[in-house]
Amino acid sequence: MFAATDDVATLPAKNPFLLSVGVMLASLLQILDTTIANVAIPHMQSTLGATSDEISWVLTSYIVATAIAMPITGWLADQVGSRRLFIFSVAGFIISSIMCGMAQNITQMVLFRALQGATGAFISPLSQAAMIDTNKPSKQSQMMAVWGMGIMVGPILGPILGGWLTENWNWRSVFYVNLPVGMIALVILIAELPSRQILRRRFDIAGFALVAIALTSLQLLLDRGNHIDWFQSIEAWVYMFLTLSAAWIGVIHLATAKEPLFNRQLFADSNFVVAGLLSLVIGIVMFATMALLPPMLQRLFGYGVIDTGEALMARGFGTLISMQIAGYLLRTGFDPRVLLSTGFAIAGISLWEMSQWSLQTDYYHIAMSGFVQGFGMGAVFVTVNASAFVTLAPSMRTDGSSLMNLMRSIGSSVGISIVTTLLARNVQVAHSDLAGHVTASVTEAIDFSTLDRFQDLGEATLRMVDAEVNRQAAMIAYIDDFYLMMWITFATIPLIALMRKADLSQFSPRSGEQVEHRSVDIPH
Repeated sequence: MFAATDDVATLPAKNPFLLSVGVMLASLLQILDTTIANVAIPHMQSTLGATSDEISWVLTSYIVATAIAMPITGWLADQVGSRRLFIFSVAGFIISSIMCGMAQNITQMVLFRALQGATGAFISPLSQAAMIDTNKPSKQSQMMAVWGMGIMVGPILGPILGGWLTENWNWRSVFYVNLPVGMIALVILIAELPSRQILRRRFDIAGFALVAIALTSLQLLLDRGNHIDWFQSIEAWVYMFLTLSAAWIGVIHLATAKEPLFNRQLFADSNFVVAGLLSLVIGIVMFATMALLPPMLQRLFGYGVIDTGEALMARGFGTLISMQIAGYLLRTGFDPRVLLSTGFAIAGISLWEMSQWSLQTDYYHIAMSGFVQGFGMGAVFVTVNASAFVTLAPSMRTDGSSLMNLMRSIGSSVGISIVTTLLARNVQVAHSDLAGHVTASVTEAIDFSTLDRFQDLGEATLRMVDAEVNRQAAMIAYIDDFYLMMWITFATIPLIALMRKADLSQFSPRSGEQVEHRSVDIPH
């Protein structure tokens, strides 16, 4: 365990508990907004007079702006101070949220959403670094569990809260709700947040440009792929060319530049590299599954917004329980590799259970599968984040946090794009297969050869049969997606063997590094 002199926070806070509340509120605010607006999109479209292609940019602009801004979090924090950047980021997010609520046309909405994404991009990396830096090493794995709850539960609550606000108020309230929560977080941060030492370093313009081009092209490809029919369009090939070219040149630049955008020591740490890859998988599996479930429950099972929320809340409870258990086990010196393997295995089993669903699956089985998956992913999330930072020097934590969050963000975009594309295509394939088997010998109650005699009634009967075939085809397509997520989850487990064994009960800064323990940019 820790000697009394060693168990000291890197950046001591006057009231760590109150500060943790403020950090968590800010983090939850940003995470909620990645999903809360999705439910309100149809209402926005009618109010703003936008086409379906135009309204999609409300989501795309936010995602792209976030992806571009997030990699420079570490450099900005070193230049202006982590305290200033965190406070300005939360304030900017609140202001841009209000502007989104006041938007009068689609152009304003897209611009304000891009501003919201750019200002909010820094919140998640800074909040993670703050939770580590302002708590004692003996409590840091526990704080990662607390922080992880907001990250994991936020996307579940987003569609539910967004749907409730839209139904009972209007779509503008989806953005205005950020004001009271954000103001509470802002006041706490101003009063309690310390800052790490300011370290001036040159900005790697070339590296940032390459990262921005690669990420923007990738996000546009993933987000617009369905609209442009993927690689049947020249636009998609342009995005792919820019992504691969910028990524390839960016890797060479990172390896050869004197002062690259990211510290090369980050990539020399095998635990951090593997944790980043695992974060990518977490983003794919967790966010893709959560993108599939609400429309499936509402369209195929007939659940309302509240019923859907209640069914998905079980996932949140599983996450909450497993994060606390994982935090406790890590504090006792439990091997994180075993915990990671177990968590992924549990999540994979839950996805196998979901692949056995049918249109007759009841509420209990849906909720229990979600609980089991939340239990597995909660344990994984805490352990991945603790493992990534246990061997990193405090000065590299903000850069490391921005990369970890960026990997999870890319994973979520890739995962959602994959499952939605496969869903649309597999519905068509399954519909064709099923329709070929709908004959008079199968449907004894209906003689299709005589339906034309009944005119409107015959047409109504055909529409009913087609609607049922569509439901069955959609269910098959969802099951195929769950199978894919299951195999991705199980295939990830061997990757964990590349991690070095680390004792996370000794979660503390690297020995030998001197750390300034005072706020240097904005005195309290």
